[in-house]
Amino acid sequence: MPASGSTLSIRLKNLKINPDILKKIPAKFACHYKVMPIRFEKDILTLAIEDPLNLNILDEISLFLGFKIEPAQASLADISEAIKEYYGLGAETIEEIMAQGSGLEAQGTGMEDIDDLAQDASIVKFVNQMLSQAVNDNATDVHIEPYEDDVRIRYRMDGILYDVPIPRNIAYFKSAIVSRIKIMANLDIAERRLPQDGRIKIKVSGQELDLRVSILPTQFGESVDIRILISSMLHSLENLGLAACDLCELEKLIKKPHGIIFVTGPTGSGKTTTLYACLSKINDKDRKIITIEDPVEYQLKGITQMQVHPKIGFDFAAGLRSMLRHDPDIMMLGEVRDFETAEITIRVALTGHLVFSTLHTNDAAGGIARLLDIGIEPYLIASSVECFIAQRLVRVVCIDCRGKGCEPCKFTGYKGRTAIYEFLIMKDEIREMILRRLPSGQIKNKALESGMRTLRMDGMEKIKKGITTISEVSRVTKED
Repeated sequence: MPASGSTLSIRLKNLKINPDILKKIPAKFACHYKVMPIRFEKDILTLAIEDPLNLNILDEISLFLGFKIEPAQASLADISEAIKEYYGLGAETIEEIMAQGSGLEAQGTGMEDIDDLAQDASIVKFVNQMLSQAVNDNATDVHIEPYEDDVRIRYRMDGILYDVPIPRNIAYFKSAIVSRIKIMANLDIAERRLPQDGRIKIKVSGQELDLRVSILPTQFGESVDIRILISSMLHSLENLGLAACDLCELEKLIKKPHGIIFVTGPTGSGKTTTLYACLSKINDKDRKIITIEDPVEYQLKGITQMQVHPKIGFDFAAGLRSMLRHDPDIMMLGEVRDFETAEITIRVALTGHLVFSTLHTNDAAGGIARLLDIGIEPYLIASSVECFIAQRLVRVVCIDCRGKGCEPCKFTGYKGRTAIYEFLIMKDEIREMILRRLPSGQIKNKALESGMRTLRMDGMEKIKKGITTISEVSRVTKED
């Protein structure tokens, strides 16, 4: 029976719960009854519960555990977060599997045992919980990383990786979890020595999602990255975070009949999102637009999209040649990586096509150096490229708490991301410097004299407006 006394009202976020107390009540009970153990003194277990007057639930728990129960009122959201934090994601599911005696099978070397377990309802449930939680947390990636006697799951949210609390016993099922993901992505579950890539279509809360799965063999098992692509994440040019002057300049550039627009930056800096926004802006019934990507991240209505397949010889260069036979007006190339691809891209632009592509460089002027390094002649760069645009993504100050930290932003002070940009427009003096093979540093200084703003300068403007912070801009840009 519940112990007598007045009911406490608590905030679980303000408590530090001793892990030993969790042993007093199994995860499946905590999840089923939506309760959280917080204190155990003198054979009395204090439980956080949304409705402390629900005597039926309290009596059931007391009868099962053999303890007196002291209820404390807490919000259901607080209780759910505490269960996830202290017991770990899917703890009740892992308990259920362990209770079935499947743990030893998961540890075994038998291929059949692991593959059978991957079809088990509990493993299916755990993987679904992991993906659903990632979507609810607005994660862009899920990382499953195996170690000798452990496994780590992390979500990437707003560009930063965060550990996901998971039950310790989950290490027993790391192979089964990977096999389940392979089954969902139509990959070869028997192949564990080679990398594999696949795709999963799922629906969460009525929203259709496209998941890109990449699997790498490691010393202690297979490492998995799941990229979550949400069609609603596609942005218009107006919502990218461009300053008014840069937006005006970009709208002029994408209306040009020919030339190349390069977007530069490291992986994960939002280059593809910017290119898609550009294509969406100029996509109309009077133009034929074709893309070749690696991979196709989002389907764009009215645009013909292709994906490279290097294993069968269909790379960017081959795709570009094929594109030309389809009489396109505008073309997008996922990335310029080598001399052959760069040369064909430039020839295409010089024959009257508008081309969009990306380069991996630290700043806009670095795009010029990159093309020269892979062997492109200066006169070809000067005559074909219209603009180099460098960009980075910075986290946005949470509007609910103005950076102080709250539940919606998971107490980080940030929620969502925006981009900072650097536009190097190919004016006559810049083209002349390229022809003379002058260093990119000198070209950048000349562009600054002509009014170009660096990534850091654009970031400072967003800091002044309260959009982001100094630490964020410093994190993604280097001091010149």
